[in-house]
This record gives sequence, C-alpha cells and structure tokens, in this order.
Amino acid sequence: MNYQLTNFTFLARTAPYGTNRCNLLMDIALASSVFEQKSNYVFMDDAIYQLLRNQNADHIQTKTFGKAIEALKLYGINNIYVLEKSLTERSVSLDELVLNPEIINQQQLQELVRNSQNVISL
Repeated sequence: MNYQLTNFTFLARTAPYGTNRCNLLMDIALASSVFEQKSNYVFMDDAIYQLLRNQNADHIQTKTFGKAIEALKLYGINNIYVLEKSLTERSVSLDELVLNPEIINQQQLQELVRNSQNVISL
C-alpha cells in the first residue's frame, strides 16, 4: 500500500470515557481540517471502543462519544483507519463500529506515520 504524504496523523489510543484525551484529539483534528490540512485518523488500543455503535453515556452524565466520531467525515477527514491488532485483541468486529474504517496492520501504521509531517498521539 502506498500512502500519500499528509500534514497530520492522529493516533487515538484511549477509551471514550474516563479522560478527556479522546475529546482533545478530536478537537485538534477537527480544527486542523478547517485549515484544509490533509489528515489521517487512526483508532488503536482502547480507542477502538470510541467506534462502537449504540453507546449511551447518559448514565455518566456526559456526551456519547460515538456520535462525535461521525463528524470526522463531515469535516473532510476521510482517511480513517483502525489497527487490526487492536480489534482482534478486544474481540471487536467491523459490523459493531459506527464508521467503516480501513483496517491496517502494524507495518501499514508505521508507513502512515513515516509519511506524516506531524503525528499527534493521545
């Protein structure tokens, strides 16, 4: 696979609730898209839980994060990936996800990072 040079690659690593890291990374990504920066967004580790359908965060009195994920494509961030290893380790299948991200392996992730001018990992 041959990835194009991008301005940013965002590496989402944390679960959707408990910290504000996923919100912060999403805000940075959406802000960069306003300036028409070419970006990749990668879900890995516990961040794949951000993509699960039918989340309801009402009981913890916060916004449901899955709904915010859909904004990525609206803001022009179309290069959305999920690390295969993270899906496998957590027994999550693609049909459980809000979006239809491209599945990548560790080597492809390294190539994405190598072809990015800036990498932000939270």
